[in-house]
Amino acid sequence: MRIGELAERAGTTTRALRYYESRGLLPARRAVNGYRTYDEDDLRLIQQIRTLQDFGFDLEETRPFVECLRAGHPAGDACPASLDVYRRKLTELDGLIDRLRSVRAQVGAQLAQAEAESAGGPEPRCDLTDAFVQGIHRAPIHPTHVHPTHGGTDA
Repeated sequence: MRIGELAERAGTTTRALRYYESRGLLPARRAVNGYRTYDEDDLRLIQQIRTLQDFGFDLEETRPFVECLRAGHPAGDACPASLDVYRRKLTELDGLIDRLRSVRAQVGAQLAQAEAESAGGPEPRCDLTDAFVQGIHRAPIHPTHVHPTHGGTDA
């Protein structure tokens, strides 16, 4: 099959296929007329790459799976190198989950504090807003964005 058909069947673009080829993930075979040619095995490679990318794997992390399929194994994760990538990805995901739990706890604590302070009391104070007011995260102001009545010009 030609590149357009492979792209359509794999649900991707010809540009992506050319990129995979340039990265050595897709074989570069050409017919006598110069057109790229592909077969069902190539479709399996692309499906494996796309599935892994959908799960958050970067392109280079798909390489062991592709090499496993090219070696004739029935699945891309039938090789030790692929299993190592799975293990690394799980460790990475566990770290992200831990970080998200921490952020969630901080946001929950801030919400609880704000709700407690606003229950019949003065207007709640936001520690995050106070940080901005104190200049901790002050973004530089571009001269074209300064209002003319405050010492600047609109450009």
